[in-house]
Amino acid sequence: MSELPLPAWPASPAALSALDDAALVRLAVRDERAFEALVTRHAPAVHRLAASMVGPGAADDVVQDVFIAVHRGLRGFRGEAQFSTWLHRIALNACTRALRTRPSLPLDEAPEPFSPHDPCRTGEQAQLRARLAAALQSLPPEQREALTLREIAGLDYAEIASVTGAELGTVKSRINRGRAALRAWLTRAGITP
Repeated sequence: MSELPLPAWPASPAALSALDDAALVRLAVRDERAFEALVTRHAPAVHRLAASMVGPGAADDVVQDVFIAVHRGLRGFRGEAQFSTWLHRIALNACTRALRTRPSLPLDEAPEPFSPHDPCRTGEQAQLRARLAAALQSLPPEQREALTLREIAGLDYAEIASVTGAELGTVKSRINRGRAALRAWLTRAGITP
C-alpha cells in the first residue's frame, strides 16, 4: 500500500470518510473508528451482493460474517489488490458458505418482507423478484457469481477476474452465457426480458 498522509488524531468521522480505502485500511488495523468507516462505506454494496445471491432474509447474516472476517483478516491484508476486490472475494465465500449450510426452502414458501409501498404493485414486484431469484439460482455457480458481480455489485470485468481468479476472457464468457441463460429462462416463464 502506498503511504498517504493520515489525518491528525483523533480523526473525526468526516475526516475518516474522506480517506480512500488504502488509508482507511492502514488505520483500521489499529482504530475501530476507521474500521467503522470502511463498514459504512462498503456494507450497502456487500448487502446488495449477498441479497442477490442468498436472498434478502439471509443477507444480513452474510454481511455480518463478511465484516467479522474482514476485521480478523485486516492485519494480513497486503494491499496487492484493491481492498474492494479482497472484500468481494470474502463476500462471495460467505455467500457460498451460506448457500451450502441453509435448509432448502422453496421460494414460494419464503415470507415476503413488509413493504410500505402499494400492496398490488408490491405483490407484482415480489413475484418478479422471486422469478428472477429462481432464474439466477438455475445458473451454474460460476455464471451466477460472475453475473451477480457485474450486474448487482457493479464490478468491471477486470475486477471480476481478480475477485474470482478467472481469466478475463472466461469472465466475459460466463457473463455472456449467464445473460443468455437468464433471458431464455425468463422467456420460458412468460417474462419479457
